[in-house]
Amino acid sequence: MDIQAYSASKAREIADLFYQSVHAIDSSVYTPEQKKAWAPTPVDYSRWSERLSKKKPFVAMLENRVVGFIELDADGYIDCIYTHPDFQGMGVASALYKYLVAEAKGRGIERLYVEASLIAKPFFEHRGFSVIKKNEVKRNGVSLVNFSMEKYLNSNRVAWEPKPKNSGHR
Repeated sequence: MDIQAYSASKAREIADLFYQSVHAIDSSVYTPEQKKAWAPTPVDYSRWSERLSKKKPFVAMLENRVVGFIELDADGYIDCIYTHPDFQGMGVASALYKYLVAEAKGRGIERLYVEASLIAKPFFEHRGFSVIKKNEVKRNGVSLVNFSMEKYLNSNRVAWEPKPKNSGHR
């Protein structure tokens, strides 16, 4: 697998991957109505092309095929991470995330944050992200649940640590 910078020639394939990935989610997790609201039919390729040209995701390629993508905003926001349904469970998202962390550190980004779907939440928890809050968002009039999560890349940062009690010794 090769991870590379976004190329406009991949826009349609990335848009299709997003659509297929969302619609492959088990209907016990997100209903068909929720998936349709999240990834409407037909795919709006011009909107995706415009979006991707701004976001410039990192793209996972395998045998000249887009198998996943991840986006990193300048402030540390991970807007999207998706893996093609045929390649899920094969380390694509893990490789993309590892690449993103190296990029973030190289750019001096100290905090990563995401609004993770029910499907993505365990992925981010496994990588040390903490849930800040549960959200209910409306997409095309349909409610979807996601989770605001964050992780600090500086290992010296601790959210809160109690001060040691004074033992009376000087």
